[in-house]
Amino acid sequence: MPEPGAPGTRVLRQRMASTLKASPVPGKSPLSGLRVLVGRARAQASALSSGLRALGAEVVEIPFIEVRRPRSYQPLDAALKNLIRYDWLVLTSVNGVEAVAERLKKCGLTEKNLRHLRVAAIGPATQQAIERLGIPVHVVPERYVAESVVDSLREQVKGKRVLLARAKVARDVIPRELRRLGAQVEVVGAYQTGIPLASRASLRSVLKDSKRCPDVITFTSSSTVKNFLALLGRAARRPRNPLAGIRLASIGPVTSSTLRESGLPVDIEASDYTIPGLIAAIVAATHR
Repeated sequence: MPEPGAPGTRVLRQRMASTLKASPVPGKSPLSGLRVLVGRARAQASALSSGLRALGAEVVEIPFIEVRRPRSYQPLDAALKNLIRYDWLVLTSVNGVEAVAERLKKCGLTEKNLRHLRVAAIGPATQQAIERLGIPVHVVPERYVAESVVDSLREQVKGKRVLLARAKVARDVIPRELRRLGAQVEVVGAYQTGIPLASRASLRSVLKDSKRCPDVITFTSSSTVKNFLALLGRAARRPRNPLAGIRLASIGPVTSSTLRESGLPVDIEASDYTIPGLIAAIVAATHR
């Protein structure tokens, strides 16, 4: 499992350094002249957008997803006030980390109340968010998907109590498989996601305008795929394909599967399921 300074993390950093230098034309940025539509939630778009801009891309930001508070924090607060009951805390997104941090403060708790817990993070961004709170992370899987989280915990959770704080609606892979391994799993909704309806007109306008239409559209989760199609609405079913000539870039296999199930192609897929991995994949595809 890659930890700060471990081989997996170093390799990813080295790969991104090589990407920043890579260009078939000396003195020209690798993504110069490429227009990329970033559909991440506004609060999270900066890392992807800034990384693409650093490589010369023109970035258009239209969020396909927005993060919202759950209808009630009561289940999360109740779990946090009784952390002593749990052996493991599993966090699968930066959003989940931020929600837990906010509710810990509201409940008058600190990182000291988590010291007895072993903590698992789905990937390096989540790991970094947790560690910024002063909480050590014990498990980060080799591959940053739910199935790999389960594999990483396979020998460690039998008979243990696990708290999983995540989006209100999410894949059930982790709780289902951890229960099969003998863990007692409690799932609490730390936040929920929704469709930013204000993005509908912007998206349709950009796709119609030849001067602003993107060369690449990025998808960083299954929710961004589903919400994108909802925002596109009837336009997606018109005789003239509004996505003709546009390459669709996926952060990893789960998102790619959702694209294909929705009848959309996967033109670019990251081999490292992270934002740097997605950027590197776009660069590689651009210069094939």
